[in-house]
Amino acid sequence: MTDYAFDPPKPVALPIAGTDVVFPVRRVYCIGRNYAAHAVEMGHDPDREPPFFFQKNPDNLDASGSFPYPAQSSDVHHEIELAVMLGSGGTKIPVSDALNHVYGYAVSLDMTRRDLQAAQKKMGRPWEIGKAFERSAPIGPVHIVDSVGHLSAGLIELTVNGETRQKGDLNQMIWKVPEVISYLSEYFDLGPGDVILSGTPSGVGPVRKGDEMIARIAGLGDLRVHVA
Repeated sequence: MTDYAFDPPKPVALPIAGTDVVFPVRRVYCIGRNYAAHAVEMGHDPDREPPFFFQKNPDNLDASGSFPYPAQSSDVHHEIELAVMLGSGGTKIPVSDALNHVYGYAVSLDMTRRDLQAAQKKMGRPWEIGKAFERSAPIGPVHIVDSVGHLSAGLIELTVNGETRQKGDLNQMIWKVPEVISYLSEYFDLGPGDVILSGTPSGVGPVRKGDEMIARIAGLGDLRVHVA
């Protein structure tokens, strides 16, 4: 038996729809600018340049339905994303085999302290202060592949207080899910419990305390999040 200096943190686990089983989280990868229209609205060329990634922390994922407005920011933006949950992994995974490693999917949000992110960009520094803050990734239940199949097309939409802010289709991803998995596996040893946030469509914008966000992806239902 291992003696720890103090009690280790509890593992992060997410509910799996229709079961009492939970999905244990290992790592969280996020792909940037993976929808052409969003790349344009952020001032970048939407051409199919090599993908780039940043990371959130496992405990940034939050299934409570509440998003506490973070300190040290006055410009926090919503970004709806399809979360891809891996049930297995490896290195140098071929595109043709990539979907065999997917356990399920979930509706998620990549909440962003845009003002802090912009400041880091200007200085050429990492984005974590704007991306990997506490509870910055609200997420819905995991829907297993056996129940929903693989999602390559369908509505992805976010409303704030009933107003549609973001609306697109999963088929508008520049880099598709199998390609994202394969590319990541060239640089990381992927494993079961890894979560990949696969990018956001155009229409990102600020939220305020008291706002109600509804994020929906066809086949996965609604994720309702209150800005506390």
